[in-house]
Parts: sequence; C-alpha cells; structure tokens
Amino acid sequence: MGIKERLKELRKERGESQETVARAAGIALRNYHRIETGEGLPRLPAFCALADHFQVNADYLLGRTDVREMLPPSSEEAEKI
Repeated sequence: MGIKERLKELRKERGESQETVARAAGIALRNYHRIETGEGLPRLPAFCALADHFQVNADYLLGRTDVREMLPPSSEEAEKI
C-alpha cells in the first residue's frame, strides 16, 4: 500500500473531505486530489504536514511500515528541545 492508498484510508477513517485535508496540508485541492489518485506526489513540506495532520509517522504514510504511531524523539533530539 502506497501513499495514495494510505491517505485515502486515513481521510475516510476520519470522515474528512479532500478539501479539509488539503487545507490542513497547505496545498491546493487539485494538488491533493492528484496525490490521492496517484497522479502526483506531495512536496516535502506538504508531506510532513499530512503526516502531522493524520498523526502518523512518515514511513507509514509512504507504505514502508504498518506501524502508524509517530516515534518519540531520541534522547539526543529530546535534549535539543
């Protein structure tokens, strides 16, 4: 399962419209539609915004893992915060 399927699945689970998700990611509705239909890919800032919006880790959104949970920061990253 790739990004287009994951996005559609997550959006439907939340009962959100494509317009709502596009607005949350800061992209045009037509661009979000292209992503969900597999005609395009999000740029990095939009990709990160989509992962944050759905509260899933980036690898899940890409289809590289089935683990949805965002990983906690490492101890080194936590010290920087």
